[in-house]
Amino acid sequence: MKQYLKHHEWQIIEEGFDPHLNRISESIFSLGNGMMGQRANFEETYTGDTHQGTYVAGVYYPDKTRVGWWKNGYPEYFAKVLNAPSWIGIKIKIENQELDLAIYKVENFQRVLDMKQGLLHRSFVATFPDGKKLKVDAKRFCSMADGEVGAIRYSVLPINFSAKVQITMAVDADVVNKDSNYDEKFWDRVYEESQAGWVVVNVQTKKTLFQVCTGMKFDLKIDGNSIHGKTNTNVREKYSDNVVEVELEQNKELVIYKYGVVLSSENHAKDKIVNTCRAKMDAATKTGFDKLFDEHAAVWAHKWEECDITIDGDVAAQQGIRFNIFQLMQTYKGDDVRLNIGPKGFTGEKYGGSTYWDTEAYCLPFYLCTSNPKVARNLLIYRYKHLPKAIENAKKLGFTDGAAFYPFVTMNGEECHNEWEITFEEIHRTSAMAYAMRDYIEYTGDEAYLIEYGLEVLIGISRFWTQRVNWSKDKNKYVILGVTGPNEYENNVNNNWYTNYLASWTLRFTQQAVAYVKKTNSKKYNELVERIHFKEKEEVGKWADITSKMYYAEDKALGVFLQQDGFLDKELTKASDLRASDRPINQKWSRDRILRSCFIKQADVLQGIYLFEDDFTTEQIKRNFDFYEPMTVHESSLSPCVHVILASKLGYKDKAYEMYLRTSRLDLDDYNNDTEDGCHITSMAGTWMSVVKGFGGMRLREGKLFFNPFIPDQWKSYSFRMEFRGRVLKVKVAKEKTEVVLESGEPLEIVLNGKNTRL
Repeated sequence: MKQYLKHHEWQIIEEGFDPHLNRISESIFSLGNGMMGQRANFEETYTGDTHQGTYVAGVYYPDKTRVGWWKNGYPEYFAKVLNAPSWIGIKIKIENQELDLAIYKVENFQRVLDMKQGLLHRSFVATFPDGKKLKVDAKRFCSMADGEVGAIRYSVLPINFSAKVQITMAVDADVVNKDSNYDEKFWDRVYEESQAGWVVVNVQTKKTLFQVCTGMKFDLKIDGNSIHGKTNTNVREKYSDNVVEVELEQNKELVIYKYGVVLSSENHAKDKIVNTCRAKMDAATKTGFDKLFDEHAAVWAHKWEECDITIDGDVAAQQGIRFNIFQLMQTYKGDDVRLNIGPKGFTGEKYGGSTYWDTEAYCLPFYLCTSNPKVARNLLIYRYKHLPKAIENAKKLGFTDGAAFYPFVTMNGEECHNEWEITFEEIHRTSAMAYAMRDYIEYTGDEAYLIEYGLEVLIGISRFWTQRVNWSKDKNKYVILGVTGPNEYENNVNNNWYTNYLASWTLRFTQQAVAYVKKTNSKKYNELVERIHFKEKEEVGKWADITSKMYYAEDKALGVFLQQDGFLDKELTKASDLRASDRPINQKWSRDRILRSCFIKQADVLQGIYLFEDDFTTEQIKRNFDFYEPMTVHESSLSPCVHVILASKLGYKDKAYEMYLRTSRLDLDDYNNDTEDGCHITSMAGTWMSVVKGFGGMRLREGKLFFNPFIPDQWKSYSFRMEFRGRVLKVKVAKEKTEVVLESGEPLEIVLNGKNTRL
C-alpha cells in the first residue's frame, strides 16, 4: 500500500512531488468525458519516468498476437485502444533553459483532482539552474458538456526575474502504445497544418482506418488582455506547433489558455473532419475557458445529484467511494451503443482497453440504479450487435448450428485475447451476458427487450453450452471439462462449480424465455424460429435434460461446494499465513507455484453464491464463505466487493468494512502495486455495489425492492440514491434509524428490515 494522498471528501490531493510515484498519480488524476480522456501527464516537458497517454473512445488497432507456440483457434490479433494524439503540450523555455520537473528543483508542488467539478489543478514553484524561480499554476478539464473539447488554463509567474519566455504549443500524433509489439507505431499521417494561433493534425490508424483529427487553439493574456508575441509555426510528419516568444515581467502573471478539439471519423465524415475541427476550435476559443468550465461543471453537478453516496464520519471511506463513482461517470455516459467500458477506461493501456465480462457482471447494476434505463439497455444492445461475431468465435473452435461464444476480450465482437487458459477456458463469461439480461429485465420491467433482442442471444449461448458439456458414464451426470473459473490461479480444471452452476442456470432461464416470447408475441417468435432454425422440442428437451443432470462438485462432510474436482487435494492454508515478502503472489511467485497452491485470486464459488444468493440457505453461504475467504488473496480488483456483500449478509461487519476499504481505495492506496498501469474502472462499479447491496442490503425479488441495512461502526451515517422503474428513492442509514424516501414517482411497496412499507 502507498498512502501518500491526503484524505478529503471531494478532492484527491497530492502534496510534494515524488518522481517514484508519478506513474501512479498519472493514473489516479486522469480525466475523461466518455468520448476521450487522458492520463494526468504534465503539460510541460518531463524527462522522468512517465507514461504519456491520450485515448479516444472506440478507436482501436488489431496488433499482432505474440505467442511462443501457435495453437489452432488462436486469434490473429490483440485489439488495443490506441495512445492517441496529444493536445496538452505546453513547453516553457527561458533563456535556453527548458522547464523540466525531472531536473529542476521543485517546491510547493500540489496536484488536486476536484471530483465535484471534474477539474485537475496543479501548482508548483520551479528553480532553474541559474537561480530563476518560476511559479506555475495549471488547470485542465475534458468537457462533459461537449465530449470533443478540452481546455487548459496554464499560468506562469516569474518570482525573481524578468526575461523572454519561449512557449511551444503543440499537437503531437507521433506516439506509441506502451505495450506495442516490436515498438510499432499505429498511426499514419493524413494532414498537418500550423497557422499563427492554431494547429491541426489529422492521422489515420493502420488497418482499421480510423481517423482522429486533433486541433488546438490558444490565447495569451496578461492582466486580462490578450497579447501577441513573435510566433513561428512548425510542421513535420504527425506533428504541428506554434512557438511564441513573449516578455515576462517579474511578479506579473502570464496566462495561457489552450483549447483542444478531438474528432473521430466514427462521428464525422473524413472529407469534412479537418474543417469541422477548425470550426470547433474557433467556437471553443470564442466561448472561453470560464464559460466552457461552467457548462462542464453543471453537467457534473447533475451527475452527482443522480448517483452520489454520502458517508458521514469516515473521510477515507467517503473519498474512496466518490473517486470510484467519478471514474465510472467520466468513462461511460451510455449515449452511444457502439461503446462499452474498458477495464482501464481512459487511464491506461493495460488489457488493451477492450471490453471484458466485467461490464455485465459488475458495471450493469451501477448504471441500472443511477441512470436512465436506456444506458443499461445500450450495454445489452452492444452485445446483441456482436452476436454474429460470437457465433463466428464458436465456429472457429468447432461449435456448430448457431452456438454463440462471447469473447473474453473484444472491440468488435471478435475474440482477440491470446492466453489459451483464459481465452478458451474461462467460458463462464458467455453466460454473464445472460445474467445481465435477467438483471436488466427484472430491474426495469422491460420485457420487450427479451422479445426484440434477448431471446436470440440466449438461444445462441444455450446452444454453446449444449455442445460444451460432456456426459460422464462414471458420474452418470453432465460435466464440463477443461475450464478456468473466475479464480485465474487455477487453469484447465474439471467441473468448476461456478461454471457448471451458471451454465445450468442459463439453460433454465432460456427455457423460460422461450415460453414467454412464444406466449406473448407468437409472430416475433415464429420469425425467430425460422431465421435461426430453432428446433424447439429437440433443443429445449436437451436443455432440460442437462439442467436436471448437471454435476456439481461438493464435499458433504465440510458442507461446501468444491471450486473444482480435486480442490481438496491441495494443501489448504490461509492467506494470512503468507509472508509479507510473498505478497502479491502474482508478482513474487512462479506461475507453477501459484497453480499448485490453494490461494484464490478472486471470488469463485462465492461469485456464484453472490449471483444466486436466494438459491442457498444462510448456513450454506456461511460455510462456504468461512472456507474460501481465508484462502483468497484478493489480487483481482473484482474480488473485494463480492466479499463485502456476502460478509454484510452474514453479519461479519469487520470483514465487510475491511473489504470495503480495499475495494474503494484499491487504486488510491495502490493495494495491488499496479495502479501505475491505470485505474481499475470496471471493479469500481463493485465498490458502489458494496455500499448499496452490501451495507444497504438492497435486493430485488419478484419486482419488489428489499433493504436490510447495517452501518459500519466507523460511520455515523451513509446515504445513497437510486432509480427504480420511474421512481427515485433516497436511502439514509444512521445508527438509530433508516429512512427511505420516495423523492419522485408513483407510490411503491418495499420491504425494509423484513417489514412491508408503502412509500
